[in-house]
Amino acid sequence: MTSSIGRETQSAIYRGGATGHPPVVPAGWGALEAAARRSMSAEAWAYVAGSAGREKTADANSSAFDEWQIVPRMLRDVSERDLGVELFGRRYPAPVIAAPIGVLELAHPEADLGIARAAAALGIPYVASNQASVTLEEAFAATPGAPHWFQLYWSSSDELVESLVGRAETAGAEAIVITLDTHMLGWRPRDLDVAYLPFAHGLGIAQYTADPVFRRLVAERIAQPSRAQNPRVNASVIRTLVDMARHYPGPLVGNLRSPEPRVAVDVFLDVFSRSSLTWDDLAFVRSRTKLPILLKGIQHPDDAERAIDHGMDGVIVSNHGGRQLDRAIGSLAALPAVVDRVGGRMPVLFDSGIRSGTDILIALALGAAAVLVGRPYVYGLAIAGAAGAEAVLKNLIAEFDLSLGLSGVADIRELSPSMLIHRDRP
Repeated sequence: MTSSIGRETQSAIYRGGATGHPPVVPAGWGALEAAARRSMSAEAWAYVAGSAGREKTADANSSAFDEWQIVPRMLRDVSERDLGVELFGRRYPAPVIAAPIGVLELAHPEADLGIARAAAALGIPYVASNQASVTLEEAFAATPGAPHWFQLYWSSSDELVESLVGRAETAGAEAIVITLDTHMLGWRPRDLDVAYLPFAHGLGIAQYTADPVFRRLVAERIAQPSRAQNPRVNASVIRTLVDMARHYPGPLVGNLRSPEPRVAVDVFLDVFSRSSLTWDDLAFVRSRTKLPILLKGIQHPDDAERAIDHGMDGVIVSNHGGRQLDRAIGSLAALPAVVDRVGGRMPVLFDSGIRSGTDILIALALGAAAVLVGRPYVYGLAIAGAAGAEAVLKNLIAEFDLSLGLSGVADIRELSPSMLIHRDRP
């Protein structure tokens, strides 16, 4: 992607305004967030926008960017700018990746198909979530030829892990992203205050209910004598059962008569995660796929070193957008030490806190090979479906392009810490 995207995006917005066609989504972060909130239910907003505890980690993600300032250089030829990046043998037009976000049906009915199409339109990778509302096979098939990755939450069933990885590779995934920091759910007050977990309603488990191993586990659970006590029937119980039936594969009427939807939710809640996972377990996935494997959730340089030792192909510096551990280090604050320790031996990607094009510039200047964007595109999706998600991502790339040129940089390979000043630096 060369210098045209920044100017072209600006011009298209201004021309649209002159002819009575306002932008699909707001360009500013505050306005985007406000518009998305108006488009979502209270439960959906709590799930997507909320973070752990007092949300200090989410605040730290933002304030970590505020620690840095760009020092622009003048009289440099930046008429042609190259935003392209190569990762794992494939070149992408911009260093931006659509992060894995679960339960996208909370934001918009297009859900994962919406972001898959948005990313495909821009030529950037889309990381299919393990907690998707649409199966990876359907999402990948809807965007043939586009770059697809797959995020894995390591289940307590290794057989299920193997099945998910195999399905992703067969469907055409080009990388596996193992998320490490969600082996149990963090304390999320916004969700707790509305007493709503989407998975308990059968949402966000499409990868599981389409999986043969998971379906076998459900059948085995049904065949066992039930020890569960049925809750007293009330309106909430009925709504939950209908939600489960609606989101389970098959006709609604048949699902309402079957125990499978309810049992599937129970099995999912039992097998979702594994807190006993150790470094030695990585060999299990490493031996079962030839795809590049990235570890997402790395914050300490020692862990990045161990990722190399255990045959991983990349790391993603991330704190899950602040959704897991409150008062953790801001993701950007963790980035330089990880980059320094890795020393170019594998790509270091960045996640958690990208809200603008200058955020992308700073992360790349501090050594990230590319950035993952999550909540911003979800907000665009909530406002206008695939078109909204695409507009948000395109706006971020356009602002990054213009910021690059205004900083005096023509090629992202020229970005380095030398163009930044830390506020505590003498």
